Amino acid sequence: MKKFSAKKLSALALSAALISPTAFAKDDFKICWSIYVGWMPWAYGAEEGIVKKWADKYDITIDVVQINDYVESINQYTAGGFDACTMTNMDALTIPAAGGVDSTALIVGDFSNGNDGVVLKGKESLADIKGQNVNLVELSVSHYLLARGLETAGMSEADVQVVNTSDADMVAVYGTDDVTSVVTWNPLLSEITAMPDSHKVFDSSQIPGEIIDLLVVNTDTLAENPKLGKALVGAWYEIMGLMSGTGVEAEAVRTYMAQASGTDLAGYDAQLASTEMFYTPQSALELTNSDTLKTTMQHVAEFSFDHGLLGEGAPDAGFIGIETPSGVFGSESNIKLRFDPTYMQMAADGQL
Repeated sequence: MKKFSAKKLSALALSAALISPTAFAKDDFKICWSIYVGWMPWAYGAEEGIVKKWADKYDITIDVVQINDYVESINQYTAGGFDACTMTNMDALTIPAAGGVDSTALIVGDFSNGNDGVVLKGKESLADIKGQNVNLVELSVSHYLLARGLETAGMSEADVQVVNTSDADMVAVYGTDDVTSVVTWNPLLSEITAMPDSHKVFDSSQIPGEIIDLLVVNTDTLAENPKLGKALVGAWYEIMGLMSGTGVEAEAVRTYMAQASGTDLAGYDAQLASTEMFYTPQSALELTNSDTLKTTMQHVAEFSFDHGLLGEGAPDAGFIGIETPSGVFGSESNIKLRFDPTYMQMAADGQL
């Protein structure tokens, strides 16, 4: 599952990242992904040979690997085990970038538009969360969502007690009598809100465009191997075109993705309904090139700094530079996360 960030990069991943060799031109690449509605296209693209078709076009090989543990997938990417990995904008900042690995958001795939939510048991207002224990994956985008929600209700994290809970345990934990509040993401969110007397009191549709799902690539690897960027982006938008229609062919594509993620077509389409998917490069570019993206990343950086996620030596939220088309937030001499529209623009222009 997606969307939870380790408090700090594992010692193994960090040490490996610091000693990994400089990227060089090569022909074989590995990318990893984990189960989430917006990343299931990689499962389909690998199974149906679409990724291979685009890799063959550029005379390279791309191995697409599913990893069940989301944090572990990012740690392995950061350690140099993979050339690219699916992750959120927050986790891209707090794990590889904070670990010193210069990374590029190659594909801006979607943003959560209701897929992440705060649920209360027996209460129907976010204001009722005051004084409660809140079970969530600590220092994750769920934690970020809670903080943003509390702000809207005139509260802060001091008004609740966060209880760190694994995503794998969230549904079972919520089913116990003593747990009254959780923050999580789909499909777990849908399971929990279907339980008796459960009320979703805040969700990511109320902070649109802030929880962004990406395919992140090692910047040095991409610079040395532009064919990788072209192949991945080309494959992605071919899959987007296949899944976004309303006919039986598109339904068959989404049915595959649904089953691969452990649900059915109706369940998967329900998750898509609360996801702002960028089915075209033009729609992805609209967000990527906007001034809003820079502001969002400032929010994310400030939350991350306040929670110690930018590293022990970080003096402020701008310690790590984040490059966007509308400008850099933070240190221009320490840019470690880049939103580069180059390859999505190629797709928009029909140049792949």
